Amino acid sequence: MKFLFTRTKGSPAAVAERLGVSRRTVERYRSGAIKRPQKRLQAALVEETEAQWQPQVRAQARQRAATSGGLVISCRAYFGFSPEGSSGAGRMRDIMTAVSPARRPDPVRPGDRSDG
Repeated sequence: MKFLFTRTKGSPAAVAERLGVSRRTVERYRSGAIKRPQKRLQAALVEETEAQWQPQVRAQARQRAATSGGLVISCRAYFGFSPEGSSGAGRMRDIMTAVSPARRPDPVRPGDRSDG
């Protein structure tokens, strides 16, 4: 609830609208009069928080990776063209590759480049 209030700049009406409950319910929950939300409110809280929180966390992780050690890209693929039972039979493989952070290219100074 605190996160949603932060995202809506402290507006109980905006939080209530996002969660599909009354403004009074949000105010009672925030003041502590309601300790445990009903299942519908709890599900709405989880859904709305994940919708707002996860993209933010992913963006921060990408930014950290791009400016520090880089990214690791991982995928799973099926490889193999030989008949079943042979050593070259198809199977799932995990493929991972490290990508270093992007570097800015050095600027080209006049006189460094020959035009032929």
